[in-house]
Amino acid sequence: MLDIKFIRENPDIIKDVAVKKGIDPALVDALLEADKTRRELIQSAEAIRAEQKKTKDREEGMQLKEKFKQLYEEARFAGIERKFDELMALIPNIISPDTPIGKSEKDNVEVYHWGAPKKFDFEPKDHVALGQALDILDFEKGAKVAGFRGYYIKNDGVLLAMGIMMYAVHMMVEKGYAPMIPPTLVRSSALFGSGYFKGLEYDPGVDEIYQIATPDKESTGEASKDKKFLVGTAEPSLLAYYSDEVLKEEDLPIKTCGYSQCYRSEIGSYGKELKGMYRVHEFMKVEQVVVAPADIEKANALQDEMTGISGAMHEELGLPYRRLQICSGDMSAGKYRAFDLEAWLPGMNRWAETGSASDFLDWQARRLNVKYVDKNGEKKYAYLLNNTALPSPRIFIAILENYQMKDGTIEVPEVLQKYVGKKVIG
Repeated sequence: MLDIKFIRENPDIIKDVAVKKGIDPALVDALLEADKTRRELIQSAEAIRAEQKKTKDREEGMQLKEKFKQLYEEARFAGIERKFDELMALIPNIISPDTPIGKSEKDNVEVYHWGAPKKFDFEPKDHVALGQALDILDFEKGAKVAGFRGYYIKNDGVLLAMGIMMYAVHMMVEKGYAPMIPPTLVRSSALFGSGYFKGLEYDPGVDEIYQIATPDKESTGEASKDKKFLVGTAEPSLLAYYSDEVLKEEDLPIKTCGYSQCYRSEIGSYGKELKGMYRVHEFMKVEQVVVAPADIEKANALQDEMTGISGAMHEELGLPYRRLQICSGDMSAGKYRAFDLEAWLPGMNRWAETGSASDFLDWQARRLNVKYVDKNGEKKYAYLLNNTALPSPRIFIAILENYQMKDGTIEVPEVLQKYVGKKVIG
């Protein structure tokens, strides 16, 4: 979230950003009104407390104590504090000067392009037909066991899928990103902190997150009051690793990558991509996360580095791709600057997203309380960035469709052969 002081001093800037992101600008006025009431109540409570300390009259002291209690504990103050927190969670981050202004994904701008779509001397098949013919994908049994969007990866398909992941992890380590296997079952604080809840709390109607229904237990054996959720990416777990920490500037930037299983309810994509494994409820992914100093130029350079590494992997894999800069209307509330990578899928005859990179400045760090001490001894909120290194299903799709041969077999990209253990899947 943003600094309330910044919002107070720049309401018109925040309203303008809200309009550009498709968010109701009236939220800003509502927040400022709640903030004003909240501050007035706090000042009144502090004044009463000061009077309490001064008075020597017992009866007056009891009256002041009761008045103080009413301010803090009764519904009015509790309600305004809650309202303030709810509105703060909805206020959007500012956007970078180079962010295209637009209303939807149609207004995203291509900023880089590599490779040309492969020309086949036969009619290319999509990954569904290829995977079923090679007995490496089974959607029928997947749906029977897991329901809609369920799937099995089988036989040589497993070698290919895991090979993609191992290749990505090794590339990340080579580029200086410390690897982690983070938890995929997390508390709500990790998801709210990283911005995966649209509001202050989980809303199953809009948040594409799975909540675990089974109650947990603490180490004492008592029932846990914490709600648990499955992550849709390693990002929340990696970021929350540094929550409530005060880091040292000389240790920044901290570069990490996480391999994890990912879970997404896809409630916002009802009716889309009903066939195949392009849009599924669970998959594997390698994610990059960076904790950076509060310097916009350095953050931009780090984001460009991250997308550059993902792009280099697309190139080594021989997958034609393009980089899109995300427009204001296609960005979530917390993002300052964002890019998508899209690979060409000849069987599906389309560009398809294979990764996204986001810079949040200190919007996430304020929620997660990630700070560092600069060279002057001042505590500052860190800037947090993330990027998809490689996702398993969509890169898997891209390889099947781009490397298919006339006889239905699949060539394995050279950089993956040492992980897959063969040159052809057939």
